[in-house]
Amino acid sequence: MQPLDVDEPVAVGPYRLLGRLGAGGMGRVYLGRSAGGRTVAVKIVHPHFALDEEFRARFRREVAAARRVGGAWTAPVLDADPEAPVPWVATAYAAGPSLAAAVTDTGPLPAHTVRALGAGLAEALTAVHELDLVHRDVKPSNVLLTLDGPLLIDFGIARATDGTASLTSTGVSVGSPGYMAPEQILAQGITGAADVFSLGAVLAYAATGEPPFRGDSSAALLYKVVHEEPELGTLDGELRELVPACLAKDPAARPAPAEVSHRLAPQGAPRLITGGWLPGPLVEQVSRSAVHLLNLDTGETAHSGPVAFDSPSTPSPASGADIPFVPPVAPEQSPSAPATDLNGPPAEAPAAVPEPHDAPRPGRLSVSVSAASAPVAGGRGRRLSCSVALAVAGALAVSALGLGGLLGSWSGQGSSDDNAASSPSRSQAPAPSAGFTGNPQAPDAIPSRYLGTWEGRATALDGNLPIGTFRLTVHPAAVGKDLGHLTQTDQLGGVCTDILTLKKATETRLVATSTGATGNHGGCDPAPHTVELTPTHGDLTYTSDSSAEGNPMAVLSRRTQR
Repeated sequence: MQPLDVDEPVAVGPYRLLGRLGAGGMGRVYLGRSAGGRTVAVKIVHPHFALDEEFRARFRREVAAARRVGGAWTAPVLDADPEAPVPWVATAYAAGPSLAAAVTDTGPLPAHTVRALGAGLAEALTAVHELDLVHRDVKPSNVLLTLDGPLLIDFGIARATDGTASLTSTGVSVGSPGYMAPEQILAQGITGAADVFSLGAVLAYAATGEPPFRGDSSAALLYKVVHEEPELGTLDGELRELVPACLAKDPAARPAPAEVSHRLAPQGAPRLITGGWLPGPLVEQVSRSAVHLLNLDTGETAHSGPVAFDSPSTPSPASGADIPFVPPVAPEQSPSAPATDLNGPPAEAPAAVPEPHDAPRPGRLSVSVSAASAPVAGGRGRRLSCSVALAVAGALAVSALGLGGLLGSWSGQGSSDDNAASSPSRSQAPAPSAGFTGNPQAPDAIPSRYLGTWEGRATALDGNLPIGTFRLTVHPAAVGKDLGHLTQTDQLGGVCTDILTLKKATETRLVATSTGATGNHGGCDPAPHTVELTPTHGDLTYTSDSSAEGNPMAVLSRRTQR
């Protein structure tokens, strides 16, 4: 993102502009934020298009149509003003690089990522075509890679410029050379098959790092698209058959988007996305972009000032002290006891906990606990700041929860050092649950439906916080023996491994004790906790009682059968 130039607007409609995301033949795209704090991408057309009444009429129709597109793999239109002196449209902002930027920075994408990419985009085109609409400009720069899957953007804007006088007078073509279908170049009538051609070119680019049609000029590219066969390089596997079919010169010979999606993901694109679909370098890039977005300064004046304290403030980690996070313990009161006055001086009243003098404001997130510090004595082991930082990097939804509420839920009730004596320590192995069954001598106490390798994306805090990918391996074991291990890969690529010991196994539920493996890094939770695995429609639902980690849960899909 680039800072705004002095001649660029600072606000469009109800949105304050924070920076420029990019520019093209049709206009410029800005990062904006609403008064309520929602982040959006605001597209403003070039002023000379605003003088064309035919353009305005088409823009109006196409924006209205784009609002109807609600597929999971498209960025929804949130707001627009076709009647403004310079027309604009606002869509949901997605934290992630374009496919063009990702391939330029990191090279061709892995095969699994390309399959998920193709399946998601094909499902998006299916939704678009069902509305009798055509995107017309599917290309790498119009595909965003987010942690939750690919997004097809700029829908509606490309069609809004088709056939206007402005296009002829300015020499702007509708579509992108090298990704346009032959019939689109020859103006022979455009159907949804043109989008399928563009999708094939996009998949070839994602898998090989090179477009299937190459040339030194737009004229050379257009000629090759119409008359020559694509260059597919190292493309192999399912894509070696599917991509050429999409790139057929005859529109009738190309598969429909639904067929493309089914061939790449027979059980649907979400199944491929759920297990974690982006390679590590891109996950890190997306995460850092999300943190940067949270810290963007809107330029608004904060109405705040210094707050006096009756007692010295707690040292900050920035000063060199490593301060563990210990939530305050609310005083116990009987129903008849008067409420404690935090401002009053009674000697028997508990000491008031001072409010922080620099509380986080909406749109800005600050975590001051050291991520590199050692585990708190008698505490959980996994430091809150490390977990929260990784989770924030993977999900902007954290800012909506509020930092205080997030940390309170993350640490759990009654889990501070102050009341450790009144509750069982997590450093001790949990006692067997009620109803414990199973023969400790049985050589194979686990039903075969659990055996194998499973994988899926995990969340914490009742599904509000993405925490990475879980990969679980289960092998035959007796009660009390090692049944396998769970590997968590967090949003920045860090890995924690837990060893699972069988407690109970039935056809409908498997209970185990999960303990951090020797050799884990300091950000992993070493304390034992209980996990349950429940078969659900061919998958395994994983739940954990680890309040230190926000009670993680995941739906795991089978990867291999044992």
